[in-house]
Amino acid sequence: MFQKPGKIGVLCVVAWALSVSGLQAQQTSISRDDLSEKDAKRVNSVTGFATDFVTAEQFEVMSGGATTSTAKPNKDAFSHSSANLDFEGEQKFKLGNGLFRKLWVSSPSSTSASDGLGPLFNARSCQRCHLKDGRGHPPENANDSAVSMFLRLSVPPRSNAEIVAIKSGEKALIPEPTYGGQLQDFGIQGVPGEGKMEISYVELPTTLNGGEIVNLRKPTYSVSNLNYGALDPDVMLSPRVAPSMIGLGLLEAVHRADILAQVDPDDKDNNGISGRASWVGAINSSTKQLGRFGWKASTPSVGAQSAGAFAGDMGISNELAPRHWGDCTANQKVCLQMPTGVQAKLGTTEAPSPVLELVTFYSKNLAVPERRGAEKPSVLRGKKAFYGAGCASCHRPKYVTSRSASQPEHRFQLIWPYTDLLLHDMGEGLADSRPVGSASGSEWRTAPLWGIGLTKTVSGHTYFLHDGRARNLTEAILWHGGEAENAKQEFVGMEPPMRADLLRFLGSL
Repeated sequence: MFQKPGKIGVLCVVAWALSVSGLQAQQTSISRDDLSEKDAKRVNSVTGFATDFVTAEQFEVMSGGATTSTAKPNKDAFSHSSANLDFEGEQKFKLGNGLFRKLWVSSPSSTSASDGLGPLFNARSCQRCHLKDGRGHPPENANDSAVSMFLRLSVPPRSNAEIVAIKSGEKALIPEPTYGGQLQDFGIQGVPGEGKMEISYVELPTTLNGGEIVNLRKPTYSVSNLNYGALDPDVMLSPRVAPSMIGLGLLEAVHRADILAQVDPDDKDNNGISGRASWVGAINSSTKQLGRFGWKASTPSVGAQSAGAFAGDMGISNELAPRHWGDCTANQKVCLQMPTGVQAKLGTTEAPSPVLELVTFYSKNLAVPERRGAEKPSVLRGKKAFYGAGCASCHRPKYVTSRSASQPEHRFQLIWPYTDLLLHDMGEGLADSRPVGSASGSEWRTAPLWGIGLTKTVSGHTYFLHDGRARNLTEAILWHGGEAENAKQEFVGMEPPMRADLLRFLGSL
């Protein structure tokens, strides 16, 4: 049985047809090791594509299953805990929240439990990037801090050893020799920040059916005020805005068989969609893992994502990323000469195991808000348009999570994240030309859509995509290309009322 808040609910087993307004999708049988044959049939049926757009589907408003937050949506809408946590879970969540907001300081200091910042960093706390647990944004003017956005850096492999390491999967990328894996614009006292990200935009007009003209802004990135010498001439720059934090534990709980069942690298079903799995680790290694987090799905778990952010964004070492000097390189001597925050009485890293564990628990239990207006006729018409345009081919609406998920509250939940967690070629327009692990320079993970309609409420803006170039959902859709080109053209060609309904549907998520 699937769970919903307050009691156990039995979902109806419905046989959905899978041809919806031109969307041809062949449902792949699920091969899951956590389900009986009977339950597998139920799960396949429940997670099939919708065909009735007159009424909302059963439990559709509960985007995160029993974990869904039913609190009135406001600026704190992304900061509520999973609704089905017990008292002990709530306690861990609150402790994790405190550590998520904690401001770290440089070493040595009188607040010894907070030592270890930097020496180079992008932010002093997790919350500084993920303000209100929401989405980051690019600088809006010269005085606006880019603290919720930074540049990733890497160079092509050159030596035989580097080429072998990349091809084998042992390394996801080769860091820039002087500046490392990301540009860090801040440094502790005595250590200059690395430089300043610069962005310039060119307007590209696009005309929609009905005559509306939308100006897309195409960004170009560079770095000024370099404090450690010139960048490598072959450096590859790729911007990243901080994504929203909701529903991460549920995405980790999606059974890998359900993700791999959607893989179609050769487009054998001829629908123009060629989703690929992202693999993390050596190709022939037994420890190879399925990537599902990050803009290019280069991280396998919430814990690994949290550990990488501690070390990379704040320079705080931890058991999964024991880099006491963060992203400092051998070419940054002043950085490596600074004291670390490691204290023997607290452990061997600057953020001992309880810190990382609690922040990870907090990150895994930020609840997805309840849907709003799912039964409105305009929203249902927009849902039909979403399916009809083929958007659901990549933004897969729903899953039933694994019975063997690491956290009991996340097990066997019907969830509605609107993602397939796969890599897709999104075309030249969105390409950053910077490969990472399994992902090419034009591939991106399908971003989950749940909560997207509350971006303005929580974050105070409506900037979307990996670099925030889109100033609204219309622009975000119009940047889609490659495998999503057909869906974009469907959107462009819609009658204005249908297009407005599709946007209302997205706003309800």
